[in-house]
Amino acid sequence: MPYPAFDPRSIARHARPRTSVLSLLYAAIVGVTLIPLIAQAQPAAPLSAADSNPAKLGWMVGSPPPADKIIRFSDPDYFSFPKLRWTVCHFRQLMPTVNVSRGLGAPVPLKRSIDDAIDAVTFTPLGGDTPMTWEQSLAANYTDGIVVLHHGVVVYERYNGCLDEAGQHGAMSVTKSLTGLLGEMLVAEGTLDATAKVDTIVPELARSAFGDATVRQVLDMATGLHYDENYADPESEVWRYAAAGNPLPKPADYTGPRTYYEYLETVRKQGRHGVAFGYKTINSDALGWIIARVSGKSVAQLLSERIWSRMGAEQDGYYTVDSIGTPFAGGGFNAGLRDMARLGQLLLDDGVVNGQRLLPKAAIDDIRSGGDKAAFTKAGYPLLKGWSYRNMWWVTHNRHGAFMARGVHGQALYIDPTADVVIARFSSHPVAGNAINDPTTLPAFAAVAEYLVEQRD
Repeated sequence: MPYPAFDPRSIARHARPRTSVLSLLYAAIVGVTLIPLIAQAQPAAPLSAADSNPAKLGWMVGSPPPADKIIRFSDPDYFSFPKLRWTVCHFRQLMPTVNVSRGLGAPVPLKRSIDDAIDAVTFTPLGGDTPMTWEQSLAANYTDGIVVLHHGVVVYERYNGCLDEAGQHGAMSVTKSLTGLLGEMLVAEGTLDATAKVDTIVPELARSAFGDATVRQVLDMATGLHYDENYADPESEVWRYAAAGNPLPKPADYTGPRTYYEYLETVRKQGRHGVAFGYKTINSDALGWIIARVSGKSVAQLLSERIWSRMGAEQDGYYTVDSIGTPFAGGGFNAGLRDMARLGQLLLDDGVVNGQRLLPKAAIDDIRSGGDKAAFTKAGYPLLKGWSYRNMWWVTHNRHGAFMARGVHGQALYIDPTADVVIARFSSHPVAGNAINDPTTLPAFAAVAEYLVEQRD
């Protein structure tokens, strides 16, 4: 076999807290099947965006590349900084995937009216007092690519690092929002009952924590689950999840679950459902199973048939998968940047492309309305005060009614209905958790939206 099989518990025993080693080992074990959802401590001074550019560092250049420039899935640091700045654009080269076809039709062209003055838009970072320009924020956030649409027109587009207009990039936990969108689409169409108990749809989950949760509680991550993502603890549930989702061969003495589905059946309940918001990736995979059961299609198939092949995408997308080909519904989607912007525009336009309805307006309205603010507050996101979570989307409740899909290392899809603005960004920040880049991301997005309203309306 091309890659060795890993025992996450034995590797985890050697992980030291307070360093990036946890994320390095973790990524080596599971690839993109699970990316850390917290901000790991990093070395005091990581390389800058310019100095860590994959082209400058020479990763995977040559036939073959020099030994010290090769990146393999089996390497313990293949998803560590600065290697991750190459990896985020090349998951398909490293691990099994399943396609999300764009179909055979022509792409829907995006009109262009580039506004170079956007680079000079100024904002003040959260918690700071020194102004920063939009252009400076791109480097600060290790931006690989960013597209801004206003009234459906491309007004800004920039690429760096591993990405160009023809490339694809890992969306990380933005994937969750796609899963939530598909789920709410089925709810709005009457195919899926949001009040139904999960075990009535997926009987295999009857004995798990998900069994007596409602579909709505899964959609909004309001489930009570005995599950933690403490990478310093070799007994943490995250390691069992990682091992189950790993597509590589398991050790001969491995006796745990071997797929996402098998793992979900083992999750135990902790507390009560519906009490608080708890951001746990396994909710997205449970929803992916629910979607597959009621629709008869995997999330990859459903996304292709209902959205990707009908919205005029330029490129196919793809998901990473487990050992039986189940798409990772919590973080495995990869796509071109312009197509992510098209998806945002589809939601901004209430689910309609070129006069054709692809999504029920009711589904998009439900996302935009947001979730339980009190439940969200209990989760402890100090930079996201007043926000909520609905259908696996992050809802700002700001005066523009903006809502977002968010993924580790800086992935973002920002939709501002009032300003009629979409911002799609792919990044490879050294730190996984978005609490690190939010101070230079959230006010930057809001400032550009305000600028476009003032200058172009």
